[in-house]
Order: sequence, then structure tokens, then C-alpha cells
Amino acid sequence: MPAVKEKSTVKDYKLLPEGAPYQLIEGELVMSPSPTTQHQIISANLFKKISKFIDEKKAGILLYSPVDIYLDDENVFQPDLVFVSQQRRDIIKDDGLHGAPDVVIEILSPSTAYYDMKKKFKLYEKFGVKEYWLVDPEMKNIQLFSLSEQGKYLMSIDVTGQGAVASGVLKGFEIVLDDVFRT
Repeated sequence: MPAVKEKSTVKDYKLLPEGAPYQLIEGELVMSPSPTTQHQIISANLFKKISKFIDEKKAGILLYSPVDIYLDDENVFQPDLVFVSQQRRDIIKDDGLHGAPDVVIEILSPSTAYYDMKKKFKLYEKFGVKEYWLVDPEMKNIQLFSLSEQGKYLMSIDVTGQGAVASGVLKGFEIVLDDVFRT
């Protein structure tokens, strides 16, 4: 009879060396290779625009990867960007965020797209992330999902090529796709 592999937990995750390129997704340690330069440029473009808006509004804090998001004992993610509102800053601890951020932005990569679009999508929804952005560098597309009152994600924005994305959580924030995908 084959041995059943036990699921990993936060305790196992915390034994990894600092900076190890892993996330804990449904009890599975998943390795992520370093992102591409295009991925990092897009991340920087988003960070600069969103951070400026948040600072001006004194709305909260924007953090970028790697930062651990502890959702439960079997799920620790490192999204590309996360926003935590001023009212919820108490979830920020020395070792990461303990609880769901208000906004999560994931920039798709070939090695992580499945997790971002399927497994993490369902878990961000389950744990109450109010707004989830999927940014696709290859398609120059941004999909924005908003958490409904029923606790389910509804796609509120799907823009490809040109246009703008406006956040429902960051009231008044809008970013033009040209500014996101500019290299």
C-alpha cells in the first residue's frame, strides 16, 4: 500500500530558509522560480501608481512580494502586491499578514498562472479578499474580481490592450493599461 503524503503546515513552512521561493497552497509546498524582468517592471509600474494614490489619501499600506500572507494553517501565499486599509493594519505582523488583505494583485507567470487563476482564486474568495486583480503580461489584460455580499467573486473589469482599470476598494483610483504594461 503506497504511503500517503501528509500535508505541510505553517509550522513546516516556517522551517524553510528565509527567502526560499515557496508558497504553501492547500498544504502543498509550491516552488516559484524568480519572476521575469517584464513581470518585475509591471509590478513596479503598478506599485508606483497605487502607492502614490494610497499615500495621498492616507488610505493604508501597499506591500510587494515577497511578503507572507497567512490565511490558515495550510495556506501561506506571497502575492505580487497587497493593499491593507488603514482600518485593518492590525493584520500586519513582523512575519507577514495574518488574515486577508483588502486587495491582492497577482501578475501571471507561466509557472504560477494555474495557482493564481484556480487554487488561490478560490482561497482568496473563501478568506474574504475584497478585490482580486489578475494581470496577464502576455495578453496585456487585467481582470478585476470583486467580492459580492454572498462571498463570491464577480468579475467587475476585464480590459485588454487599451483602457483603464478603476478599483472599487481604492475609491477614486484608476490606472491606464499603457501605464501598467509600459516597459
